[in-house]
Amino acid sequence: MGMFERKSTPITMSYFSVGNEKTKLVVGLGNVGKKYKNTRHNAGFLCLDHAVKLASGEWKEKKSLKSFVSEVRVGEKRVVFIKPTTLMNLSGDSVQAVKQFYKVENKDVLVVHDELALPFGSLRIRTGGSDAGNNGIKSVSAAIGEDYSRLRIGIAGEHSDKEDAAAYVLKNFSKAEQGEFKALYAETNALITEFIYSDHLTPDTRTFI
Repeated sequence: MGMFERKSTPITMSYFSVGNEKTKLVVGLGNVGKKYKNTRHNAGFLCLDHAVKLASGEWKEKKSLKSFVSEVRVGEKRVVFIKPTTLMNLSGDSVQAVKQFYKVENKDVLVVHDELALPFGSLRIRTGGSDAGNNGIKSVSAAIGEDYSRLRIGIAGEHSDKEDAAAYVLKNFSKAEQGEFKALYAETNALITEFIYSDHLTPDTRTFI
């Protein structure tokens, strides 16, 4: 099940402006800049790029919101995808600005991010929880509180525990890992779709390899 299907029912997505519709905010964490594009720390950016492309959306930089923003409609809901331009450690500044602008409650916020405490091939979605050393999550929680949903993308490898964490997350995904991106995107799209449609998030842990 992906961004265009839910129980075999097609989803139509299109652009629309700010109004009184129910709004969901989906945040991808990462660092802007070519040198960071395929790093493990940019797992959130990579997954949102794929989701927005699948939704026929378009990224537009909104400097006042410190983000790249893409607005689409999913059924009767407005979905605002964002990629902060603040760099990872200040992601909360962007999320807070966007949340206030669109008047989104924390229960309607999903942050998609890399998780060094989980092995590559694992995904976990839940509301709340610790930052597990992720400075982007630490920044978001400091800005808006901890009661928002997170989609954690495992990035740990066989020998990652023997490397400096700060250096490891800024390395590119290996060729073998990149070969699994199609499966990664399929599962993250499915979980994002469930979040968009659901009023109450159901915690879930999945593997895709």
